[in-house]
Amino acid sequence: MYYIYSLKCKNGYYVGCTDNLITRIKRHKKGYVSATANRLPIKLDFYFVTGDKYIAYNFEKYLKSGSGRAFIKKHLILCPRN
Repeated sequence: MYYIYSLKCKNGYYVGCTDNLITRIKRHKKGYVSATANRLPIKLDFYFVTGDKYIAYNFEKYLKSGSGRAFIKKHLILCPRN
């Protein structure tokens, strides 16, 4: 399985893709991933699962685009709870 995921970082969001979500999140939290090492703490915001590697990486690429960021804002980011 392949996971497309979003992390809430101290200064925004990070979108990534992996075949082992639990291990990848642990690596992010320990600061082993250079893209988020200076943006800790992180929290898993959402993830999607697919069995197709190419769909996963293409969807990650889309979510990082302008229209993909708009899709996230419109459909996936929930209002914060009080």
